[in-house]
Amino acid sequence: MEAINVGILSLLPPIIAIGLALATKEVISSLIIGIVSGTFIYAINTADGFIGVTVKTADVAMSLMAEKLAGNTAIVLFLAMLGALVVVITKAGGSRAYGNWASTKIKSRVGASLATSALGALIFIDDYFNCLTVGTVMRPVTDKQRISHAKLAYLIDATAAPICIIAPVSSWAASVISQMADTGLNGMEAFIQSIPFNFYALLTIVMIVVLSCTQLDFGPMEKFEVHAQETGDLDFVQRGSSISTPADEMSQLRISEKGRVFDLLIPIFALIIFSILSMLYVGGYFEGGMSIADGFGNTDAGPALALSSFASLIVAFLLFVPRRILGFREFMEGIGEGVKSMCGAIIILTLAWTISGVCRDLLSTGEYVGDVVAHSNMPTVLIPAIIFVVAACLSFSMGTSWGTFGILIPIIAEVCSRVAPELTIISLSATLAGSVLGDHCSPISDTTILSSAGASCNHIDHVSTQIPYVILVGFCCLIGYIIAGITKSLILSLGTSLIILIILLVILHRRSDKKLGISK
Repeated sequence: MEAINVGILSLLPPIIAIGLALATKEVISSLIIGIVSGTFIYAINTADGFIGVTVKTADVAMSLMAEKLAGNTAIVLFLAMLGALVVVITKAGGSRAYGNWASTKIKSRVGASLATSALGALIFIDDYFNCLTVGTVMRPVTDKQRISHAKLAYLIDATAAPICIIAPVSSWAASVISQMADTGLNGMEAFIQSIPFNFYALLTIVMIVVLSCTQLDFGPMEKFEVHAQETGDLDFVQRGSSISTPADEMSQLRISEKGRVFDLLIPIFALIIFSILSMLYVGGYFEGGMSIADGFGNTDAGPALALSSFASLIVAFLLFVPRRILGFREFMEGIGEGVKSMCGAIIILTLAWTISGVCRDLLSTGEYVGDVVAHSNMPTVLIPAIIFVVAACLSFSMGTSWGTFGILIPIIAEVCSRVAPELTIISLSATLAGSVLGDHCSPISDTTILSSAGASCNHIDHVSTQIPYVILVGFCCLIGYIIAGITKSLILSLGTSLIILIILLVILHRRSDKKLGISK
């Protein structure tokens, strides 16, 4: 299938999908309608007659879905095996033992929130791994402190991509470094230089620390938090939602009384170690002749994570079955239950990959946006701010940071080399920051979907409660990039953004308290 240029119509499929998802609070049908609308636009430009257009619309949609699923088989396997690992650990009593232990050490909402954020920061290798692992480990702890699943999902999501994008050793860094190197820059050097100007990642980290310590929630999130504290209902669905909250399947499992804390920690540490080794192995590091950074730079995260999750399942089998914590049959049944628990996330991910493919591979959405940026006569001092907004909108529409990186980094590097070489690093940082912002709040983003799954949170509830926080941080970043474009000063631009963030957070919290009738 050859891509075509349909101009502004290329923005229609993601707008339809996202708009319907937010309006109906039902993401699967919204994604399907968005996909069909995109393939219909493609068909009417490449086929003749009513029957030809109808047949091609369906054929292209199915073919693209099959292609994306086949191309991401390793990620699907990773999710399935990680779901299996989560269930067998839970059945063995490891999660409950950890929760009981942690509840004796963590006795406040502040402690539980900070511990969740800290664990998310430590698992910086890959966002997929981060989202599901942090949710599995910390949900029992946050549940006891009556932290809503919507708030847990935000803490997970906010320490996934924002951490990965500023960690030089991660699957995200590997992708960005390789793309920067393709533009003629020193990939690793340019990436490291971009970290201080990645305002969205840095301010998001500040945001979660402040929220964890002060509970300055606002908007829909505060409704969830107040309801959780008053009633103990951690899955409060906002009035008007047509979706009931998904039941936590883990609560229906038969859990062993013999589990110990190390029955959780050993498989999780094994997963971390195997993930690092697998990434280096797939990247060719052990063949010799390359550095560790090159090994991560050449890796393919999907196969590496699939290998690591399979190896971790073997570790769990050797840990549980010989000690008779779980019988052989129970262990195998747990694998089946774990794979089944991930079916919803896999379906949504497959549809998200497909609509991303519609935008990128069929309708040239990225090229259209890139041309608009390249041919606009923007003032050079506003380049970082404008790039930040464009990257955020493109990433939000396509639901992918990596796709946005691939589209914009070559364009931005070329534009800056011609008109504003002194703004190259700041502009590339703005590209990364905007891409993560859009990915962070997009309903069709894989990390958003997996954060919902990891926290056992209704997906649309996670999206609707998270968006106000993302917009707040994004607004502060925009001001920072305007100042950075004018002054080139990191201290002035980042410092101003930080001060504005804290002030607005206090104001919004007080207004939200007043609206909810909360007096303090």
